[in-house]
Amino acid sequence: MFGLDAGLTILLILCLLAVCAFEFINGFHDTANAVATVIYTKSLKPKQAVVWSGILNFAGLLLMGTSVAMGIINLLPLEAIVDQNIYHGVALVGVLLLTAIIWNLGTWYFGIPCSSSHTLIGSIFGVGLAFTFLPGNEHIVLNWKKLEETGLYLFISPVFGFVFSMLMLLLMKKVVKKKKFFKEPDAEKKPPFFIRLTLIITSSLVSFFHGSNDGQKGIGLAMIILILFAPSYFAIKSDLNPQDLLVSANNISNYINKIDSTKIPTDKVAVFTKIKKNLSEMAISLVAIDNFKSADKKINVQIRTNILSIGKAMKGITEDKTLAKLLPEKDVKSLGTNIKQMKEYTEYAPKWVIIMISICIGFGTMIGWKRIVVTIGEKIGKTHLSYAQGASAELIAASTIGMSTFFGMPVSTTHVLSSGVAGTMVGESGRSNLQPKTIKNIAIAWIVTLPVTILMAGGLFLLFRMLIGE
Repeated sequence: MFGLDAGLTILLILCLLAVCAFEFINGFHDTANAVATVIYTKSLKPKQAVVWSGILNFAGLLLMGTSVAMGIINLLPLEAIVDQNIYHGVALVGVLLLTAIIWNLGTWYFGIPCSSSHTLIGSIFGVGLAFTFLPGNEHIVLNWKKLEETGLYLFISPVFGFVFSMLMLLLMKKVVKKKKFFKEPDAEKKPPFFIRLTLIITSSLVSFFHGSNDGQKGIGLAMIILILFAPSYFAIKSDLNPQDLLVSANNISNYINKIDSTKIPTDKVAVFTKIKKNLSEMAISLVAIDNFKSADKKINVQIRTNILSIGKAMKGITEDKTLAKLLPEKDVKSLGTNIKQMKEYTEYAPKWVIIMISICIGFGTMIGWKRIVVTIGEKIGKTHLSYAQGASAELIAASTIGMSTFFGMPVSTTHVLSSGVAGTMVGESGRSNLQPKTIKNIAIAWIVTLPVTILMAGGLFLLFRMLIGE
């Protein structure tokens, strides 16, 4: 498979199965949140809800691109991704998955809506940090800006969910006149058609955007594995034409060369020098190949490294207003277009990876939904979840997740929705309506997940690398 010998093929399959296990467990937590209200309110039967949720998760993955998946990959140091020693890559991926699975399973067992996003981000940060402590890697730095952005989104999203779900419920009370909409579900009857339709729509939106965001984390992990094991096939999107990439590289070089070097700030000269170096290296590599599939894996990895390095440097330039003025506006736009075309060669995922991940999430939901549904419906507030509260929390959750996907940021479906439910409970009867024990458990899981997974992943990574050796 992919030109690997039997031993490495088995190892690759095992790593991909581990990613499937992670997404399967992700289904216990996150997609269960998406179907919680429709199951709890009897708007849909459990089997109907999880099958429909699985379909929408798949649609979200298929239609909303891979920006979040690429963001996950870019959280790791570039040097860790392009390490030519496959066994180093196995240690990296193994630690990420082992840490995430252990923490997700533990919190699921106790019925705590813990965030798979927090778990994975903490694991990645821990591994990335540990990687910089390895001998010879002292000069390597983490993508701190990306980590800061990701951390900010993970922190803000629950607060956003809480506040705006509460406001949405209060707005509904002003607009919707049906009193039954604000009562807890009848244990024996389905809700009226209007209420049922509303809850199915809001649940569907959460499922769709959950797929578009959380599902991409599994895609990011799978792509890390495939790039490490089979760079000839996956470091670059191999069905694209190398010569088209050469055209984009030459265009970018032409624009960069138009800039008056005397006007470049002293502290930015090294950045431009690095861009030119990477463009030159990439052009030399591309001239020598006709097809990425038949190219030497080292060339594909080098081209990928060049593209990522150029993209990172160019982002800093285009975001700097002073530097952006060094070129005419029309050239800046054309430069942006060429950079976007160049990134298409690295920012992708095969359809079979997307399908594999969506299936795993769906099956996880079908098996593990009950514990989380009960927590969402009955254990956050002292009163049971009403139809209006469920609709408010899900509408805000879907909007938050959708916006985060648009900006390419991972966000926690679990914490957005559970905090949204908490917000509606406060909106209904005040702070006294919250169950302190459940809120405390969710808050503790939210606070300790990052430090625990950072330490666990970082420690395991250093241990595994020590055992593997150079």
